[in-house]
Amino acid sequence: MSDSSKIWVSELNARPEIRSAFPKRKVNFYDTTLRDGEQTVGVVLSPQQKVEIARKLDELSISRIEAGFPRVSPEDAEAIQLMQAAKIKAELWGFSRAVQADVEELVRLGLRASVIESPTSDIKLKAYGISKEELLKRVTNALSIAKQNGITVAFFAVDGTRTELDFLKRVYLAALEAGAAEIVVVDTIGACGPEAAEFLVFQVCSWVGPSVPVHWHGHNDFGLATACAVAAVRGGATWIQGTINGMGERAGNADICEIALSLKCLYDVPVQINLQKAREASRAVSAASGYTLDAWKPLVGDNLFMRESGAVASQFHIPEAIEPYSSELVNAQRRIVLGKKSGLDSVDLKCKELGLTISPDQRGPILAEVKKRAIARRGLVSDTEFREIVSAISANA
Repeated sequence: MSDSSKIWVSELNARPEIRSAFPKRKVNFYDTTLRDGEQTVGVVLSPQQKVEIARKLDELSISRIEAGFPRVSPEDAEAIQLMQAAKIKAELWGFSRAVQADVEELVRLGLRASVIESPTSDIKLKAYGISKEELLKRVTNALSIAKQNGITVAFFAVDGTRTELDFLKRVYLAALEAGAAEIVVVDTIGACGPEAAEFLVFQVCSWVGPSVPVHWHGHNDFGLATACAVAAVRGGATWIQGTINGMGERAGNADICEIALSLKCLYDVPVQINLQKAREASRAVSAASGYTLDAWKPLVGDNLFMRESGAVASQFHIPEAIEPYSSELVNAQRRIVLGKKSGLDSVDLKCKELGLTISPDQRGPILAEVKKRAIARRGLVSDTEFREIVSAISANA
């Protein structure tokens, strides 16, 4: 089965005016789980855990991994050295402020690439007590040092989406002149809607020219991180930054796997990611971080291919009737579970799954007992309990 035969979305997505807005070039992903993701409240990842997560990101075919912020965290420096020794296939990137000492730490660790950040909005500059001219000097100095040491730099304009456009253009062009190779458009506090994200990325691409890769880095404060990332691709972004499970400060970062799924399934945009490994990576990051994901979370949630409703179970044999894409696309298992909302078809399917044989007149009593137990406990009936129910009713037949 080809990937295209596993996708059952609306044909309205294929309308020419929609599809033509998306470039056909492949979109790459820059993962910042180990840096921005770790900023989730209460999350502390050990160096060894970071190496294990990096291995999962490799299995996902992630192109770049932001390995940490070594100047401010000795543990990040240790994690970077462990990743280097582990020969992670993805490019390892550092994270640095536009500060000479930060860049020198990148050099010490032998990192060949890094994001270098600086605030650009008036509100951020005021918060830090930095003038625009001082900011430009810091950016120029830091990037010049990085370039002299052979470090590829993506310049990261903090709070770029709330920066006055003329000044943002001035900073980006100064960064490129000082040695930056790539540009990151940054929605630091999730302040953009999709239309604004597309507009700004398009503007930045026009400023820097077609030879300079442009990234989008977004947050999910209004629940629009995926939509904004998709819009950024329409605007010309070739790199999307984000995290596994969308973890991060406040409402989190953009979820890279969710974005990849949306681009691939809804708009037929080629993506550099192995979606069959997404759920495995999600579980590994969730376990290491110590938090539980919502069961209804897109792509990785436990409920996505699990059916309790009897009305839906009656359609279970035709996946495209009840799902927008195949479970095979993301290497998930389809299951019938039993509870208050189950129907006779649910009982039949569960019996078939468990290899149980019942007579037609036993279906109703079995379903009634399933519902009774589910309501009493306010939850599902396990396969073991279902076997017990079938056995008891069969014995009394």
